Amino acid sequence: MIETERLLLRVPDEGDFAALAAMWADPVVMADLGPVKDEVQSREAFARHAGYREQGLGFLVVVPRDGDTVAGFAGLKPGAENTPIEGEVEIGWMLATPWWGKGYAAEAARAVLDWCWRTRDADRIVAITAERNMRSRKLMDRLGMRHDPADRFDHPLFDAADGRRSTVIYSIGRPR
Repeated sequence: MIETERLLLRVPDEGDFAALAAMWADPVVMADLGPVKDEVQSREAFARHAGYREQGLGFLVVVPRDGDTVAGFAGLKPGAENTPIEGEVEIGWMLATPWWGKGYAAEAARAVLDWCWRTRDADRIVAITAERNMRSRKLMDRLGMRHDPADRFDHPLFDAADGRRSTVIYSIGRPR
């Protein structure tokens, strides 16, 4: 478990599935992240993220300390196969819309980065998002991540006509 001033980040359990599935099914949440998921696809995503724990990675549910509602998730995973970040450690986050604009994504992501630097030997952490996803890109900037304009690629999971295909890479190096 990771604790911050306002949040608890913990390993998800079965009781968290409904909240996560609701996010994955929300077209507003998924607008710049990927296709909405039905229950079967959400189960697959839930299992895939649990599988990352074998590598010492995985997403954690984000729970505000003043309640027991799952606001979203944040964490680390292996960089996606067949992309330029394959073999690297990738940070990611997602919050349900009622939790947007409260600084929770930044607080959770900073805590995950701090945890990573304490527990992993990675020289850098990467994040990717659709080039058009300015909310996430601004957060990456606030986290101290940097983007080189040459660090973009066409994500193989999206069709050529899909606006999410054009993907940017941000990275942050280990603090010295």
